[in-house]
Amino acid sequence: MVEAARPEGADGRERQIWRVLESVADPEIPVVNIVELGIVRQVRAGADGRLRVRITPTYSGCPATEVIARSIRETLDQSGCADVMLETVLWPPWSSQWLSDSGRRKLEAFGIAVERGEPGQVACPRCASHQVECISEFGSTPCKAHYRCRECFEPFDTFKCL
Repeated sequence: MVEAARPEGADGRERQIWRVLESVADPEIPVVNIVELGIVRQVRAGADGRLRVRITPTYSGCPATEVIARSIRETLDQSGCADVMLETVLWPPWSSQWLSDSGRRKLEAFGIAVERGEPGQVACPRCASHQVECISEFGSTPCKAHYRCRECFEPFDTFKCL
């Protein structure tokens, strides 16, 4: 797994940008921000000295990618960070392992399960049962699959472990 370059080792301006990015909600799942979702991969100075924000969408064909990029750009501009460049990076592909712990908790509270490790290792976000079945490889968005719990019979989406 490739880790995101997190703000712990960042300078003051990089930490400021990470905080700004935490204010950008995912447009499809507004209970999590793009940092918690693991979309923000890196905030770092490039060879030219300009700061760059590198993002990886949850799915390479994600229709929300442009909305997210526009939201990031607007938020950076409004925060006095108009000089920061934004780059979309597709490799390595996003993985549900990049979700933060707070992001996982928020998604599960919202009713979206998160696969852990191997595909199919899913627990129902409502009753925590592992007795679940995949109904469709595609849920409400292409990065999710649709499941049903065999215990409480509730349907739910889960982020795929890519």
